[in-house]
Amino acid sequence: MEVIHKIGRRKTAVARVYLKDGSGKITVNKKDLNEYFTTATLQYKVNQPLTLTSNEDKYDVNVNVYGGGVTGQAEAVRLAISRAMCEIDAENRLILKPEGLLTRDPRMVERKKFGQKKARKKFQFSKR
Repeated sequence: MEVIHKIGRRKTAVARVYLKDGSGKITVNKKDLNEYFTTATLQYKVNQPLTLTSNEDKYDVNVNVYGGGVTGQAEAVRLAISRAMCEIDAENRLILKPEGLLTRDPRMVERKKFGQKKARKKFQFSKR
């Protein structure tokens, strides 16, 4: 099997995932998964698509991720891995779609507008 390359995004985080046949080793930015994502919740999020499709020990995953915070990065990696699993086998789509793992979460930070304190907060009105 050749290397499969997919991209996942969440907020301002972008993850590029490379899947190839292997023993189930996940490397994020040249570090081990448990070293990069220290909490169990984030590790679970990243492993979710592999666990649901029962492919934990079949593929080596190499990830380059940048931007955003740790949670956004973990969810970006999860989306990219889910997309790669769908490319490997179309049957996986039927498993991942109901779990909501193929949906790109569109929520982003709203930009600050000119003449305002923040995106929606205004300066206090002064009558005098």
